[in-house]
Amino acid sequence: MSFQEVRYRPVLGRTLAVVTVVVCALGVIALFWSEPASAWRFVWPVLLVAVLAWALFWRPSLTVAEHGITVENVLRTHFVPWPSIVAIDTRYSLTLRTAHGRVPVWAAPAPGRHRTLGLAPKDFDGVGPSARGGVGELRPADALTTPSGNLAQLIRGHWERLRDAGAFAGGIDPEAATVTWHWATVAVVAALAAATAIGLLI
Repeated sequence: MSFQEVRYRPVLGRTLAVVTVVVCALGVIALFWSEPASAWRFVWPVLLVAVLAWALFWRPSLTVAEHGITVENVLRTHFVPWPSIVAIDTRYSLTLRTAHGRVPVWAAPAPGRHRTLGLAPKDFDGVGPSARGGVGELRPADALTTPSGNLAQLIRGHWERLRDAGAFAGGIDPEAATVTWHWATVAVVAALAAATAIGLLI
């Protein structure tokens, strides 16, 4: 059963990342321009903010492909094959409930209250049956007009078609799902945090 790959990165998050990094870069230039002797002490927190902005707002993404879903979060990247998925949730963010645990999708948080106030029944037209709770209820984050709901339905639709076609009858390969830590990001953040502390204390 073929499937056209879809890759999602939130535009707002990428915009915030770019703005923050540009402001930090201007801050670094201003520090070395006005206080060159002491700039090395105070440049580290500015660089730390820039790296955190990139990790928090630029990196998160979701790729939905024929053989599985790749969730790139701040510190880890998860690959989830279709048979590993047990359910798709949208309570706090789009979340894949798998045989190995929950995989939240940082790139698709649940919409805020201001976004859900204007939702109408038509915004839920076509939502798959596996989205509904015990009494048939749906969450605001399941609305197809929200990023979390739209992506959840994309995943549910293909997952339900595979399930109904018997594609999961062979069971789950325990080694198919993978988790990759972003050790370089962890190391850079830790180093900049330590440099920040040292610079502010001396």
